[in-house]
Amino acid sequence: MVKLRLKRCGRKQRAVYRIVAIDVRARREGRDLRKVGFYDPINNQTCLNVPAILYFLQKGARPTGTVYDILKKAGVFTELSLT
Repeated sequence: MVKLRLKRCGRKQRAVYRIVAIDVRARREGRDLRKVGFYDPINNQTCLNVPAILYFLQKGARPTGTVYDILKKAGVFTELSLT
C-alpha cells in the first residue's frame, strides 16, 4: 500500500518537509516512489505537484493526517471529486 507522507529535510531546528509517495513499510527517511510536493512550516509555504498527487490518490494512496490537512487547504480534494 502507498501513502502520501512527509519526509523531513533541512537542518537542525529549521525543518522543511517533502511530500512523497512512499510504501507503507518504508521508514520516514526511506526511499520514496516519487516526490510530489514541498512544505515549509516556518514560512508557511507549500508547493504541490497536483497532477502527480491526483494520480496517486486515484490509484488508492492514503495521505497521512498532516498531509491530508495540507492537501485540503490547497483544494486538491475538490479537483479529485471533479475528475
